[in-house]
Amino acid sequence: MDRPGFMASLVAGGVAGVSVDLILFPLDTVKTRLQSPQGFNKAGGFHGIYAGVPSAAVGSFPNAAAFFITYEYVKWFLHTDSSSYLTPMKHMLAASAGEVVACLIRVPSEVVKQRAQVSASTRTFQIFSNILYEEGIQGLYRGYKSTVLREIPFSLVQFPLWESLKALWSWRQDHVVDSWQSAVCGAFAGGFAAAVTTPLDVAKTRIMLAKAGSSTANGNVLSALHGVWRSQGLAGLFAGVFPRMAAISLGGFIFLGAYDHTHSLLLEVGRKSP
Repeated sequence: MDRPGFMASLVAGGVAGVSVDLILFPLDTVKTRLQSPQGFNKAGGFHGIYAGVPSAAVGSFPNAAAFFITYEYVKWFLHTDSSSYLTPMKHMLAASAGEVVACLIRVPSEVVKQRAQVSASTRTFQIFSNILYEEGIQGLYRGYKSTVLREIPFSLVQFPLWESLKALWSWRQDHVVDSWQSAVCGAFAGGFAAAVTTPLDVAKTRIMLAKAGSSTANGNVLSALHGVWRSQGLAGLFAGVFPRMAAISLGGFIFLGAYDHTHSLLLEVGRKSP
């Protein structure tokens, strides 16, 4: 991938990530509290729905930038003809690689953010300090495996679906989709992917919020899922599914639309520059 393409992916990904995380933060807080072990009201209800926003703000740009740099690079590296039956596989591999890299940045930010969301009276920096003091660096990466195991299936659904919908729309209208059309495709793809991966999101939330030293805190996804199923059944596995779908549908619209628009704009500026 050439330098202009690299920089465009970096900046566009970062801008898209910050935009969606800050705009949709309240919905994410509601979803986290619905999934928390103590229940929605004890976790804070609708009070302090911006608790943890500093962690999201700090992590958003580098997290999204890392994802899209990796995503675009792997797509470029695995270049295939657009009509090839291997194209969806290329998008799946690129999205999976992007998630593995991005989660190195996302997980510490997510751990701090979710602890703050269910403890709105505690300052974000104090939560960060307490994690480092009590659990060390590994405490910040608690839930890394469960996050990757959530994000990869999510991306395996979302990104090939997004790319396929864009290709279909482009074919139907005989020209490349506009940014708003890419955003609509992103909303549909994100909402569908969010619905089918909600149980993995519930497991990830339980692992991140579990008390240090508990069996859940060990990060075993199947064990966490089994615990939720045993205590709350199917409703527990799909706790927060509607705010998650709403947030990710809106997020897909903003995130992927903003990415496509900013990426195209930066490449156009790069072509015009001497």
